[in-house]
Amino acid sequence: MDEQGSSSERDHGSGGGDGGESGSGILHVFGQQLKLCRMRVGMERPELGARTGYSASTIASFEQGRRIPPARFIDRADEVLDAGGVLRAGKEEVARAQYPAFFRDAARLETQAVALHVYATKAVPGLLQTEEYARAVFTMWRPLLDEETVTQRVAARMARQEIFTRKPLPTISFVIEEFVLRRPLGGKEVMRGQLEQILMYGHHRNVEIQVMPIAREEHAGLDGPFTLIETRDGQRIAYVEAYKDSRLYTDRTSVREIEEQYGILRAQALTPSESQALVEKLLGEA
Repeated sequence: MDEQGSSSERDHGSGGGDGGESGSGILHVFGQQLKLCRMRVGMERPELGARTGYSASTIASFEQGRRIPPARFIDRADEVLDAGGVLRAGKEEVARAQYPAFFRDAARLETQAVALHVYATKAVPGLLQTEEYARAVFTMWRPLLDEETVTQRVAARMARQEIFTRKPLPTISFVIEEFVLRRPLGGKEVMRGQLEQILMYGHHRNVEIQVMPIAREEHAGLDGPFTLIETRDGQRIAYVEAYKDSRLYTDRTSVREIEEQYGILRAQALTPSESQALVEKLLGEA
């Protein structure tokens, strides 16, 4: 699941539109609430900044909806401004604004996952990416992203990796196309670090990583990348990536078809131990 998803919800799936309030709208509303809470207690921006660990100019950016306030700031500001939980109530929506509109629902579901299965064909899955690799990916994004957006997207991607140590541990698996691991996005040094991280995550007890060899003559995943999600309440969802039209499928027929596809892919791919050996070989060649 690499940040392609949508917000509209239909029984057969969800389309690729924004499907709701945009991230900028959410930030604008929160910024207005922050400003009103600050003015209510008669506090100037420099004082709020000093008491929360931010500059006055950063507080202004938060209030104007130009920057995404981190969760720790929201918690502290709610306390300092005696907001009674008003600011904290918007923390989850503000956090979702870190992601492109098309990925927000998928990001929310990912946080609820007890099982997550990823088939990757374009790049190393976001959950496995190093900070350097993620920055290279977002820097290459077209249309070009401004530097602040790149920084926010990288931070959001790194935060997603908390799933690997969340309690109880979710079950996570990946099938990655071999050529993804052979493409040195960001340069050789960046790719070396990325391969090392894949090896590291592959040793986690709740994680299995498999590689689909280039030479494989049979292949069940020619339709492209997807992610399967099972949530705490037993909901099973398929997230399918496509250019400007990524979808979340919730109907059982569609999800079952993709689950079957993933099962065959895992059977066709190298085993986890064989995949680890291949990644070690590629690391030696990098």
